[in-house]
Amino acid sequence: MANIILTGGNQGIGYFMAEKFLQNGDCVAVLDLENDNLRELKKEYPGRLLDCICDMRDAGGVVETVNRIAASFQTIDIAIHNACRCTFDSMADTADEVYQEVFDVNYFGALRLSRAVLPYMRAQHCGRVVFTSSGVGVMGFANISPYASSKGAVEALAKCLSLEYEKEGITFHILHPPLTRTKSSAPFPFPAEYKADPKTVGYGLAENINGKGFVICHSFFQKVQTELCYLFSLRMGRFMSGKMAALSGREGNT
Repeated sequence: MANIILTGGNQGIGYFMAEKFLQNGDCVAVLDLENDNLRELKKEYPGRLLDCICDMRDAGGVVETVNRIAASFQTIDIAIHNACRCTFDSMADTADEVYQEVFDVNYFGALRLSRAVLPYMRAQHCGRVVFTSSGVGVMGFANISPYASSKGAVEALAKCLSLEYEKEGITFHILHPPLTRTKSSAPFPFPAEYKADPKTVGYGLAENINGKGFVICHSFFQKVQTELCYLFSLRMGRFMSGKMAALSGREGNT
């Protein structure tokens, strides 16, 4: 049984990750701006789910919340930063403030969670910190540069911290889900049938959360696709951006 902190778990992939962890016997603390979808889970798994209202942009609030969780759980085995902010527009039509807002949640949220949990993990001499990334953070993509840039920064942060803490028994990892039918991806102009099911993705990621590799995916196919993104980043970015444009045009003509 593991004690797990998960940000962004009130809906989408995060919600189903939390559900699967609970099914597996773990204790889960979810940090999110809302907790309405977690009420039934709390009834189903009494005493094993903490739903914490927390804004990942608030450094003091993150530390205070993690301290309360640690007092309840005693240990923190896994911390997952899944909360995200995503926008869809060209750079020319996106203000600097939007880039800052996206980074504040996606990148600095990951950094704040790490700062909050690392003292406990260092005292335990073990722990696992996981950031949710994206293929677009590796290969690039048209009209999504704030989100993609923040995910690229998260990739670099995980690599750096992995090197800094490897001798202390603390590992850092990256989750790479596919494009999934979630609230944050709803404006993304891909037809719905090309988006993965959030339950399938969330359950798969939860089952693979203890994988030894740096990159964690929900399925073998996604693992292969992610490896291609790393190997042929700009080519994959051009291919996927072109595919999106073609599919969007086709959908608009139907």
